[in-house]
Amino acid sequence: MSPVPGGPPPRRIVVMRHAETVDNAARVWQGHRDSALSDRGREQVAAAAPHVAAYRPVVIVSSDLQRAVSTARAVGELTGLPVRLDERLREVHVGEWQGLHVDDVHARYPDLVAALDRGEDVRKGVTGETREEVATRAGAVLREVSDGLAPGATALVVAHGVSARVGVSDLVGLDQDLSDRVLRGLDNCHWALLVEAGKSFSATVRWRIAGWNLGPSTT
Repeated sequence: MSPVPGGPPPRRIVVMRHAETVDNAARVWQGHRDSALSDRGREQVAAAAPHVAAYRPVVIVSSDLQRAVSTARAVGELTGLPVRLDERLREVHVGEWQGLHVDDVHARYPDLVAALDRGEDVRKGVTGETREEVATRAGAVLREVSDGLAPGATALVVAHGVSARVGVSDLVGLDQDLSDRVLRGLDNCHWALLVEAGKSFSATVRWRIAGWNLGPSTT
C-alpha cells in the first residue's frame, strides 16, 4: 500500500543481522572483534540470501566487520549490487568483555551484569559503549539510507544484534527502554522489514516495523 493514495508503493528498508560466527557458537562476547562465520553461519547465508534478494534492494549498506560484510556480499552477488561499508553500523563495543566467554563475564563483572539486567544503560565491559551511543550512530545511518531512497525503492542494511535493534528503534521513534522489553534480538541471518508510513503533520517521514525476526521459514 502506498503512503499516499494513488502514489508509488512505499519505500522499504530491510535490516538484517549477520550469520552465525565461531564466537557466537562458542558464546564469546564479540563487540568489534572481527570473528569469522562458522560452518553453520555459511549455511544460514546460503539459505537466507535468496529471500533477501527477492526484496529487490537497490542499495546494500553493511557494517565493516567481516561477519556482516560476508553476509551482505552474499546478497550482493545475487543482485549484482556492490556493498557499501559504514563503520557506524558496527556492533556495540563491549570493552573489557571482548573475547571473554559469557560465563566469565558473569563471574568477573556481576555488578555490571546486574545493572544491565535491570535495564540500566551502562557502558558494556566498563570501557565500552552505551546503548544510546550505538542507537545514535546506527540510527543516523538508517536515516541517511532512507533519505537516499527513491519512491518505491528498497534498501538492505546489514548490522549486528544490538546495533540493528537499537538503530531500528531510533529510526521509528520507539523508546529504547520499551524496545528492550518488547523486541527480542534478531536471530543470526534474520531481518526486520521497515516500511514507509507517510509523513507526520510536521512533514517528517515516518517508518513502521512491518516484520520482525523474519527468516527463510517465515517468508
